[in-house]
Amino acid sequence: MSGRRYAVIAGGGTAGHVFVATAVAGALVELGVPRDEIELVGARRAADATLAGGEGYAITLLPGRGIRRTLDPGALVANLGASLGLLVAFARALALLARRRPRVVVSVGGFVAVPVGLAAALLGVPLVLVNTDALAGAAHRALRRFAAASAVAFASTGLPHAVVTGAPVRPELARVERSAEGRRSARAQLGLPPERPTVGVTGGSLGAGTLNVATLELAAALRERSGLSLYHVCGPRNFEALREARRSSGAPEEGDASGLFYTVVPFEEHMASFSAACDVVVCRAGALTVAELALVGAPAILVPLPGAPGDHQSANAAALLDAGAAVVVRDEECDGRRLGELLDALLGDPARLEAMAAAASAIGRPGAARAVGALVQAHAR
Repeated sequence: MSGRRYAVIAGGGTAGHVFVATAVAGALVELGVPRDEIELVGARRAADATLAGGEGYAITLLPGRGIRRTLDPGALVANLGASLGLLVAFARALALLARRRPRVVVSVGGFVAVPVGLAAALLGVPLVLVNTDALAGAAHRALRRFAAASAVAFASTGLPHAVVTGAPVRPELARVERSAEGRRSARAQLGLPPERPTVGVTGGSLGAGTLNVATLELAAALRERSGLSLYHVCGPRNFEALREARRSSGAPEEGDASGLFYTVVPFEEHMASFSAACDVVVCRAGALTVAELALVGAPAILVPLPGAPGDHQSANAAALLDAGAAVVVRDEECDGRRLGELLDALLGDPARLEAMAAAASAIGRPGAARAVGALVQAHAR
């Protein structure tokens, strides 16, 4: 795949960025853009190439890492290296865009989007920002003055030329079937007892320490609870440590169906099955997570990440909380006991769960990716 591109889609560092990038790319293909005229630009240090693999798009990985927002001496040294890496990434991005001559550049956020966005501005290529959080991240605050348009999930971002499109999510989630039969089938696909109510826990692609500790405590407290499954996505970097901690935690062993059926996996590739299987999802409040919960109509217990820039996860969570689709727990209050109390209240009230699911679905935007694609097309030169 070589030659001129219609669109270069830049951003990465987390699975959320990659999933947004591939969702936008897929929407452009549906709108008639040839697949080989779309190129993704991600971060070399992250798992961007792996997560985007199999989609059939050209992928370029740039060096660099994000700036650490602290005055700690170690951070200052790391930030010097990060700044040098960004300069190298900018030079490579400039060369890439000069060679590919794209009609439009799309930023989905993350540190790698900054050098590509600046290169687009220098070369006069239209730049479209896709911002899924309730607040603009550091990358988009840096690029906002150069944006021809901003596709946003929330009207509160303050980005220029904003169009509220919703957050583009993976297309398979739009096809999630949460009927009774759909849930049974999804549970079987995940290796869970099909008839048991299921609680799913996920901390995203990187995992979440607070959720992992609290879930292990929860599993130990509920070990005698027959008739319930707990499916725990702990994150690849935490898997081995969690497996060791499980042995002495009092949590049931893997595959033991005599009480609580507790399964731990490092990463879940089949999020459509996960979303269909779970009666309640316990998770962080990343923008893409919130958008996916709304799209599939899944009741949730949200634990916003503390210290997130601008506290944007709390702002994201407010969308589901205000709609009546979620319960929000502060990170410092999230432990096994608190999760157990909330889950007892929710699972013991099927009418409330049904109302939460309906409230989530009411604010979902199944056409978000296509709306973003249309906005990108409108600004391609």
